[in-house]
Amino acid sequence: MRSLGFLLRLAAAALSLIIAGAAPPVAKPAGKQPADPLLLDTLAKELKRNFEALKAKADPAPYFISYSVIEDESSTLSASLGAVQSKGSSHRRYLDCSVRVGSPQLDNYHLLEGDRPRFAAASPIPIDDKPDAIARTAWRETDRAWRAAAERYLRVRSSSQVKSGQEKVAPDFSAEEAVTAVQPVASYKFSVDEWTPRLRKISAEFAQYGGVLRSEVNLSTRREIRTFVSTEGSRIQHGRNFYRIFITARAKAYDGTDLITTDSFEADEPAHLPKDDVLLASVRKMSDDLVKLLRAGSADPYVGPAILSGRASGVFFHEIFGHRVEGHRQRDETEGQTFSSSVGKPVLPEFLSVRFDATQHSIDKTDLNGWYAFDDEGTPAQPVQVVEKGILKTFLMSRTPIPGFLKSNGHGRRQPGLEVVSRQSNLFVESTKQVSDAELRKMLIAEVVRQNKPYGLYFEQVTGGYTTTRRAGLQAFTVIPLVVYRVYADGRPDELVRGVDIVGTPLASFAKIVATSNRSEVFNGYCGAESGNVPVSAVSPALLVSEIEIQRKPGGKDLPPLLPRPRTELNQGYTEVMQ
Repeated sequence: MRSLGFLLRLAAAALSLIIAGAAPPVAKPAGKQPADPLLLDTLAKELKRNFEALKAKADPAPYFISYSVIEDESSTLSASLGAVQSKGSSHRRYLDCSVRVGSPQLDNYHLLEGDRPRFAAASPIPIDDKPDAIARTAWRETDRAWRAAAERYLRVRSSSQVKSGQEKVAPDFSAEEAVTAVQPVASYKFSVDEWTPRLRKISAEFAQYGGVLRSEVNLSTRREIRTFVSTEGSRIQHGRNFYRIFITARAKAYDGTDLITTDSFEADEPAHLPKDDVLLASVRKMSDDLVKLLRAGSADPYVGPAILSGRASGVFFHEIFGHRVEGHRQRDETEGQTFSSSVGKPVLPEFLSVRFDATQHSIDKTDLNGWYAFDDEGTPAQPVQVVEKGILKTFLMSRTPIPGFLKSNGHGRRQPGLEVVSRQSNLFVESTKQVSDAELRKMLIAEVVRQNKPYGLYFEQVTGGYTTTRRAGLQAFTVIPLVVYRVYADGRPDELVRGVDIVGTPLASFAKIVATSNRSEVFNGYCGAESGNVPVSAVSPALLVSEIEIQRKPGGKDLPPLLPRPRTELNQGYTEVMQ
């Protein structure tokens, strides 16, 4: 390995001289045109220049290079108890360069014993359209990325696994059609003067609730423009806007347990965000729930029937199903590969279907967070029917093929600085076994009686979850509920409980789904995985499950504040919550 490294250092030094000897020309500024933006043109020219130089003199030579630039213009505003906490704005661009050496059959991105390579660096580039400055950053990043790619390709070539052919399962890069598309992005609309008094008013409402320890109302806005060019000929520019209001309220129970309620509203136009009366109603409900949670008893570990609300069901499917149908996991031997051998076989009850559709912007006047026009490899977004009537049909695919699925279906995604893998977009759970919410509750109570259980459970609100997909770990998931009720069969009122986590294993959980409601709900959020945080949505009806397992959250160590809170003009009417 020492000799290979020495040869590589020589080759890298030679390449630096090759490229340095032909420094990028200073381009003359050109007028911006909607069909040919200056940034797109500058990147395409520099890409062509660097690719030709490397093809002619570098060893190993690249067969593919792409530049991806994300321009992010964002603002944030935060208020608590009627006062602005913070505000700020930023405008930045990041460049990621992908260099592939070898061939599509075997290249530097080849997986070695679960080691996922990383070549991206999210290098800042000017936000001004100055071609010379942009080109020089692209030039430096191409040099850096080629060195890293060449080094890893030598390791791939010398790998005993590759030499023996024992894990040669599919090409390392799929062949796709080049795309040329320049799409206009909606103008960025945000007024600090308009939103500051609104957030002060909304956040001040929390002061009326003595049990709330901390609260905050956050507004974040973002305009994102994505530019992509590749040596295959793709030239793409597209983007979208994100507007989000995120409300949180926190309390601490007498035993030290931390309690939280949240609500969020996402839109791609500010006009689609809710009016103040809706936001104030949300604050009041969150505060009421939090005060009730302070008085509620702790949940006990339990296994029994339950209903998950539509939003809770969306998170449930995202965590226990969605991550397990991401294509790159079927190729990685360190992954559990729950469904790798299940194509054409039942994986869900026959009445359920699951599709992912990044082309759908909204549903029932609710904007979806997970839509996009092109993924981060320049592949057009498209609907993907993953499960039809319980039968697994396909996986979410990037340009990393797996046996039987050699093409991308537009789900290669990442945040700047990380490598693309297959990720979820907008998830839709569809059912042919639907009943009304009232009937679903009757079915839950009947299931409680049939199983002779003391109660069932209703999960009204969740905040997210996580899952383990690696082979070395337990194939399990956790969904984190915030508002959970015990539902009694004898007519007693529903009882709020606190300190609950939903836990389980995926295959056992799918088999327990009995029926769904006839009304879907939307959970918008951000999903974190190997390629970073990406916006996603999950749309699902409520689910009735014959069995679900909960465990008790660990208790906190700190106790509630000893001192009484100060009296202010905002909270003259509240009383301390007795716990």
